[in-house]
Amino acid sequence: MHKVDIDLEHITKIEGDASIRITMEDGKATKVNFSTEEYKRFFTEALKGKSIMAVPSHLSRICGTCSNAHIMAAIEACEMALDIQPSKQTEMLRALTMHGLVVRDHALHLYLFCLPDVYGKDAFLDFDENDPHQHQLLHDAFDIKSAGNYLATVIAGRSVHAMYPTIGGFIHFPTQEEVAEAIHKLEHAREPALRLVTEFMNAPFHFDRKTDYMALLPDEGYGYINGKIRTSKGDVYDEKVYRELVEHVVLPYSQASAYQYKGDPYMVGALARMNIAKDKLHPKTKESCAEALALFPSTDIFHNNLAQAIEVVHSIDEAIELLTNNTIVKEEVIKKPYREATGIGVVEAPRGALYHKVHIDAEGKVVDGEVIVPTGQNQINIEEDAGRLVEELWAKGVQDVESITFELEKLIRAYDPCMSCAAHFLKLDLEVK
Repeated sequence: MHKVDIDLEHITKIEGDASIRITMEDGKATKVNFSTEEYKRFFTEALKGKSIMAVPSHLSRICGTCSNAHIMAAIEACEMALDIQPSKQTEMLRALTMHGLVVRDHALHLYLFCLPDVYGKDAFLDFDENDPHQHQLLHDAFDIKSAGNYLATVIAGRSVHAMYPTIGGFIHFPTQEEVAEAIHKLEHAREPALRLVTEFMNAPFHFDRKTDYMALLPDEGYGYINGKIRTSKGDVYDEKVYRELVEHVVLPYSQASAYQYKGDPYMVGALARMNIAKDKLHPKTKESCAEALALFPSTDIFHNNLAQAIEVVHSIDEAIELLTNNTIVKEEVIKKPYREATGIGVVEAPRGALYHKVHIDAEGKVVDGEVIVPTGQNQINIEEDAGRLVEELWAKGVQDVESITFELEKLIRAYDPCMSCAAHFLKLDLEVK
C-alpha cells in the first residue's frame, strides 16, 4: 500500500477549495471522490419566514461572482409565484444584465485562471509586458472585463449583487449618455474578444470523453434567461419540470448535492450550450467565429473554454444590437397581491443551468425553497473525467503526484467550477494499491 497526500489549500486560478481522492489499483481508478466540503451554507433554510421581496437579494449572496444570475433566477421564480408577466423592456434589460455578467465572468475565468496554464505562468500578472503578444493579452483582459462591468453597472446598478432589478421590473434606468458609453466600450472590446477566441482555439490541452449535455435555450436566438430545457439527446422540456428531470444523488463523502439525468451524468455550461445551439448565435458572431464554431459539437472538455470565448463575442454583439435598436424609458414596477403559490426560475448562469424554487404563503412569506447550481450538476461528470485522466496518465508512465495534480487541476479548471456556489478546491489524496 502506497499513500501520498498533497495539501493545496490555497490554489489560485480557481474559486475556492475542495478535495479529490483517487484510488489506483492495477492501473485503474477504482475510486474517485471529488469532495465539496463547504457546500452546505443554508441559504434556502435561511429563506424561511422572509418576505418574498427579500428573496432575490438574499439568494444573490450565495456567490460574489455570479450573483446576478442568482438574482435573475430568483426574480423569475418569485414572479411565477405572484403571477407577474414582466414587460418587454424589462426582459430586454434582464438580457443585458446577463450579457454583462457573461462578458465579465468568462473573461475572469479565461484570462486569470486558464491562460496562465497555456503560457506556463503561475498567474496572469506574470505575463511579460515587454513581450508584444503578452502585453496585448494583458490589456485585452482589462478592456473586456471593463466593458462587461460597465454594461452590468449602468443596467443593473452593479456588476455583482445588482441593485436595480426587482420583482416586477427595474427601479432605475440608464441615461442616453450611459447607453452610448456602454456601446462604445463593447465595440472597443470586440476585437480583443475575437483574439481571445483565437487563443483558445489554438490552446494545446485536450481531453475527450463522451457525455450528455443539457441547457436552457430559447426557441429563437441564443440567450441565457428564457426558453426550454434542451439536451444533446434531442429531448425538449418546459423549464417548470426541470427538477423532475434531474435525479438527486447523495454522495456520502461530500457536502455537495450531485445530479444525474436518466441515470447518467451530464454536463451543463458553455460547452453544453454551444453543442446544442451554436447555429442560434448572433449572425455577426457566427461570421467572425466560423473557424472556431466548426469544432462544435465537441466532446473535448477543454473546448468549454473555447465555447466561453465565443459566448463573450456573442454577448458583445447582441448587447450592442439591443442597446442600439431600443430606447430605454422609465417604467413602473409591476405589483401583484400576495397569494399562496410556488414559483420556479431557471436561467443559464455562465457555468450552466441554475434552478431556483420558492414556495410562499398567502402573506408573501417564504415557506421553503430550493437551489440547484451548475457545479453540483457537473460533479459526477468531473469525477468520471478525473478517473479517466489519471488512468491515461498512469498508462503513459506519469505517476508522480505533482504532475498528476497539475493535470487534474487543468481538467477541473476547464469546467469553471464556482466554488462560492458549490464547493472548494483542490486537495489531492492519491492512494495506490
